[in-house]
Amino acid sequence: MPAPDSSSVPLPLIFGPFDPSGASHLPIDAVICAGLGAHAGSVATAIHVQDTAGTETIQRLTPDLIDDQARCLLEDMAIGALKIGPQYDPETISTLAQIAADYSALPLVLQLSAPPPVSDLEDLDPEETVGALLELLVPQAHIVVVDARLPEQWAGQGLLSSARADDPIGALHEFGAPLVLCCNAALGPGLNGLILHAQEQPGSRWPWPTPRVRTGDAESLLATVLCCLLARGLDPAEAVPQAVATATALLERHFHPGMGQRILLHAAP
Repeated sequence: MPAPDSSSVPLPLIFGPFDPSGASHLPIDAVICAGLGAHAGSVATAIHVQDTAGTETIQRLTPDLIDDQARCLLEDMAIGALKIGPQYDPETISTLAQIAADYSALPLVLQLSAPPPVSDLEDLDPEETVGALLELLVPQAHIVVVDARLPEQWAGQGLLSSARADDPIGALHEFGAPLVLCCNAALGPGLNGLILHAQEQPGSRWPWPTPRVRTGDAESLLATVLCCLLARGLDPAEAVPQAVATATALLERHFHPGMGQRILLHAAP
């Protein structure tokens, strides 16, 4: 079989925590990318100690190490898009924001999520971390992927613009996010799905399977698939419907490898 032309292989670069169980984030993002014909570069921003039941501890990596590793890859490879997964502290967020600003021509998929309840993060001020996400990364994101309940939670805590407290998605638009893809959003009585909120444009809705695995996996999966499609050259609005269809199919395959929860299965059938 002839080797593929290197210029035709999409190269997404993914920033996020390392999950040693393979349930989410790194390294499973690289497996998802490979299944979509892309080759992922990875920059670990934290290392989890966890299993299929949950996260026990988190070791955050230093901003200097994160910056060095990211720029080493960005200066060497023709990266086509960026994905930033869950981040836990303002210093790391500031470092990532500067990298994104220096490579602003690359489309950025930002996954927003609440941190796991572990003692390692108790010394951090949640308001400062959320504020850094909203002020430094959301304005640079081409698309934000988030559980619909999280912006509502932030609004209730007074972390979003007080003028838009009754419209959390509108507040994210005000911070600069042109597209917000909400998971687990209410489509009707007893029916949840996905809603794409486009600033000053009609949105789109899709049904979404009831999660039978860790719900965070679905958001991470969507963000990773989107990053691959953007790295392939698709426009964000064009990439979202394709990502939804692809991720919906991938959600159907899961297994029970340990004593905790079922996780998504990305191995070849």
